Amino acid sequence: MSTAPTPPGPLGSAPAPAVLQAYLQDLDAWVRDRRAELAELDAAAIAAQRGADVASDMALALSLWKAVADRWQLMWATWDGGRVGEPERQRITALVWGRLDSTVGTSGGGTSLPEACRLSDALVGQLKAALALAPGAEATAGRVRDLRAQLERLRDQVGLEPAVARDRAVDRLAGLMARLDDVTERARRGADVGGLLGPLEQDAATFERDLIVGNARRREARGLLEDARERVADLEHRETALRTLADRCVRAVDPAPRLAVPDVSALGPVPNTPERIQAYVARLGRVEQALALAEERYAAALAELSGLVDLLDVLAAKAAAHGLADQPDLLASEQRAREVLAREPAPVPVGRSLVGTYQTWLDQLLSKESA
Repeated sequence: MSTAPTPPGPLGSAPAPAVLQAYLQDLDAWVRDRRAELAELDAAAIAAQRGADVASDMALALSLWKAVADRWQLMWATWDGGRVGEPERQRITALVWGRLDSTVGTSGGGTSLPEACRLSDALVGQLKAALALAPGAEATAGRVRDLRAQLERLRDQVGLEPAVARDRAVDRLAGLMARLDDVTERARRGADVGGLLGPLEQDAATFERDLIVGNARRREARGLLEDARERVADLEHRETALRTLADRCVRAVDPAPRLAVPDVSALGPVPNTPERIQAYVARLGRVEQALALAEERYAAALAELSGLVDLLDVLAAKAAAHGLADQPDLLASEQRAREVLAREPAPVPVGRSLVGTYQTWLDQLLSKESA
């Protein structure tokens, strides 16, 4: 079975071009080999009439492969045949450790490329064991060695579990290690342990998958919490600005819109559980829509008043250009319009009518001049 290559460096690093090239080539080989392995597994499942049994795992495996393959394409495009400086090399490591766009068994992604590769390796191992395709021709010692290495990886991942779930994960890992010790002892005594290794490999792969997915879900929940807090802060700033805009509009325009300004603080503090955060974010969306509507209405009212003043200025300039600015009717119309538009609040419908009157006077005078 193909094994994903080791990442070239941590997030923010800029590995040497030779290191990046080797990693990208190895990852390309892994992507190609993994696709062939998945095709082999699919064919074996169909031949054994077990397609329905492994359908969900196969769908997840294909989704993982697609997510990694798409990310590799982005990394290869950034590599640009080796024409990379430090910013491009840092961008490649950011693509390595950034969240994949595809969902991989979680409600919203959040898995990095190395995690997706490890999850794919574990899942393919689980599928091979389930379909009796685990490499039976290999020596038992090699399979035991691989299992021991996998359990050591699991030990590291268990250490990252939150306290509330760590005891259960420790017990699950201890059970797997005890089973492996039993298999090792039986093999040392010469027993045939092939029937024990397959289920143990499958259970270890399932446990590794659960740990990776659980970690991705916790990261997703943290991301939701941070996003919600950022949105609340942004909406609070918008609420303050909207209150200022509304006060200004009420002072300047008559009639002014009468829209309530949503109180963001009425939503309460941001919850810290994924289920409650989802509902909270939905309420934030409704507050955001109400703020946007109020902003639009108040801004439009002020813009109309400003537009009338600008239009009157343009018309007055046009009259002056034709030597008509001092015409009594035109001059009286302009003065009256400016007087009304300068009031606080300004009666916009009256101002609109007066500016229209000025424009009508100007059109009539221009038509006489042209005649």
